[in-house]
Parts: sequence; C-alpha cells; structure tokens
Amino acid sequence: MFNFKLIKEDKASKARLGEITTNHGKIETPIFMPVGTQATVKAMSSRELEEINAQIILGNTYHLYLRPGDDLIARAGGLHKFMNWQRPILTDSGGFQVFSLAKLREIKEEGVYFRSHLDGSKQFISPEKSMQIQKNLGSDIVMAFDECPPYPASRDYVDKSLQRTLRWAERCQAEMEGIENQALFGIIQGGIYPELRKQSVEEMLKFDFPGYSIGGLSVGEPKEEMYKMLDYTTPLMAKNKPRYLMGVGTPEDLVEGIYHGIDMFDCVMPTRIARHGQIFTAVGRKTIRNAVYAEDFSPLDPECDCHVCQNYSRAYVRHLLKRNEILGVRLTTYHNLYFMLNFAQQIRQALAAGKFIDFRDEFYQNYQLK
Repeated sequence: MFNFKLIKEDKASKARLGEITTNHGKIETPIFMPVGTQATVKAMSSRELEEINAQIILGNTYHLYLRPGDDLIARAGGLHKFMNWQRPILTDSGGFQVFSLAKLREIKEEGVYFRSHLDGSKQFISPEKSMQIQKNLGSDIVMAFDECPPYPASRDYVDKSLQRTLRWAERCQAEMEGIENQALFGIIQGGIYPELRKQSVEEMLKFDFPGYSIGGLSVGEPKEEMYKMLDYTTPLMAKNKPRYLMGVGTPEDLVEGIYHGIDMFDCVMPTRIARHGQIFTAVGRKTIRNAVYAEDFSPLDPECDCHVCQNYSRAYVRHLLKRNEILGVRLTTYHNLYFMLNFAQQIRQALAAGKFIDFRDEFYQNYQLK
C-alpha cells in the first residue's frame, strides 16, 4: 500500500516535490509532521489537527511501550482507533529515546538493556522487539531500530555504532517480512564523518527499504555541520524513495533541509516553545508572554490566517498565559502547528511554480533568526 511518486525536482537546488501514498491516505511532500509522543499532539484534538491539515503525525514507540503499553493499544484496534486519527501515522523506533532518556543503559548485540525513566524498572528493546511494538501500534510508516551516537563522538565509536545499526536493520527487515500494510524505513547514520555517511547510504540501499531517514543529526552539532552533512548525503540517496530528516523542524531548518533534498521533517519544537509562550511569525519567533504585548491588540501574526490569528489578540493570549489558563497554551500550540504546516504548503506551491529559490531568498530577508 506504500508508494512514493517524485513529481518535480527544482532546477536551482536539490529540492523535490512528491507524493506518498499509504493505507490511510496520501501525503504531499515536502511535509512537516507534528509529533504526538504519547498518542496525542500536545494540547490538540484530532479534529483540530484535521482543521490545520496535518497530513501525518508521529507516535513514539518508547513512550507508548512504557505507557499505556502496545498490547493495550493493539486491543483497542491500533493507534489510529485508540487516538481517533484516521490519517497516516509514523512511529519512531524508540532508539533515540533509549539512548537519550533511559538510565543505566547497556548496549549489546542482541539489543539495549535499560531502566525506565519513569520508575527505574528494568527493560529491554531489541530490533525485533521494536518491530513487534510498532506492529501492535499499526502505524503506516515504521522506523528501523538503530543506535543514535551522541555528539561529539569519535570516528571509531561512530563507525562501530554504524555497523551495529546495519546489522540491526537486517534483523528489523526480517521481523517485518510479510507485513504489507506497514512500510519500514531504514536509518542512515555516520555522525559528521562524510566517509561513514557514504558507507551507511551504500549499505542501507542494499536493503531496498521503501524510504530512508537521516539520523544522528540535530543532536547538538552546529547547524553548519548538519547542513554540510545533508549537502553531502542526499545526492547519494535513492531518488525514488522519500527522504526523512529526523527530529528537525524550525522554519529555517525546513527551508535548508528542503534546499538540500529532504522530503519529510518532524520536531517537538513548535509545541514545546508554545508551552513557554513563544510563537512563530513571518518575521521570526516572538515571546508573547513579554510585557511589551500587554496592550497589543493585533493578531499573533498579522500575516497568518489561522483560527487563532483571526479571532484573538496578542494581549489576550498573553493574559491567558500569565494566568496559567489552559486555553493560552492551546492557542499558541494551534498557531505554531498551523504556521509550520502552512509554511510547508507555501514551499510546495513555490516548488510547483519553479520559484523555490525566490521563496528562500524572501524568507531570509524577512525572518529574523535566533
């Protein structure tokens, strides 16, 4: 049921326009994917996600395995039914969380032994276990279980990690054999070492996965290093498969990632900063909690046509946030997600019209980077 169609390639960059078909609908690319870590995109209902045209959302294998449990979600009919979301879902493998959140983890060839960040209980996830959890969740796109090396890390460490990720990818593919309604994506690693990135791509392509993601970036390295790795890696990847940059999702990262040939993005950034009273606007990020907005009766973003900007002022939203009213966070979250999804749509329109570079130039002229 999974298919990727490359519609158009930009002549002045590596940017691409495409379409992914899944069992739960089609996804226009390039696309930003809201993160629903624990079977919910924080502060948003399924209906609101549909209103802002979220084409696909993420679920988190690690967190859903710990709570409420993938077996319970399977009994509920899968993640789509459990959270009342009928559009596509991508689930990560749990690998990043195991390596970043888990206490006292021990990496073995068979998998990773760790203690839950919730209660310290002993846990184990292997490539096969990750696939079994994701089969229970019933997501449309499944991520292979990989080892995500930290930054900085020595070349020797990243090389050994990469080799393990390749062996684990083979085990993931074997576990998913015969599953037709879930597409397994491989994960390219290699840190900031070009020769290792090249090796990872070459070996991963042999598996002929339906799609590929680039992992091990946005883990603390300078932005320049990330863009350098993208510039080097994406030309080595298959043209007829979607390219997913994991855990990246600021407006400037979308522009640069798409410029370098990325099709899919996800990030908790829009919802996380919303909870701290920060919003995206056409001219940059603003902290709406600041006193300067106490008597500002203009929309959050005068250039935005979302429900929040059409109906509420900066002064009102600031008042809600300062009083710790739930509605304040709901409104900033709604706006930020709408901004990112609409931003991706504007880029798709620019690509279709052959004006992506003009869009990129105008963005940098207007947007104040942090």
